[in-house]
Amino acid sequence: MGVKQDDRYALAIASFGPALQRLVRGFEADPDRRRDLLQEIHIELWRSLGTFEEECSLRTWVYRVAHNVYASHVIRSRRLNYAGAASLDELADTPDRGNPEVIASDQQTLAWLHQTIQLLKPPDAQVMCLYLEDIGASDIAEIVGISPGAVATRIHRIKTILARMFQNGGSDHDRA
Repeated sequence: MGVKQDDRYALAIASFGPALQRLVRGFEADPDRRRDLLQEIHIELWRSLGTFEEECSLRTWVYRVAHNVYASHVIRSRRLNYAGAASLDELADTPDRGNPEVIASDQQTLAWLHQTIQLLKPPDAQVMCLYLEDIGASDIAEIVGISPGAVATRIHRIKTILARMFQNGGSDHDRA
């Protein structure tokens, strides 16, 4: 079991390691907590690959493990009731997060996007981070345990709000 487990882990990290780093960056703002979370994901991924029976793709398995570790991280951190987290409706009403001219470069835009996504409540942030990794709604649904329709609805709402915020210089005052 150990060699196959090690080989699967090496393949998973070679294939999805950078994506896991990006996901964790989207999930956790604090660099120390981000490193801890990534380490927890790696440990649990290695452990879980000992029982992986290929009933789903390795990609889905990796993201499902990351989802479960993140959910535990959130519970342990008591972030479910975190005052700084926003619902989708609250995010649409957040104050100005910067002028679009200032956010002009790709790096600044990406940083703005990550900061804004981190304002979301964990389930919404996770859906958006998975979406940004080019994972489809049905796969996201399988990973996080909600219906594909609910995933598609969340993605659409978040994209609409983010686009309005960006067009309005980081805020959404023209909300319908």
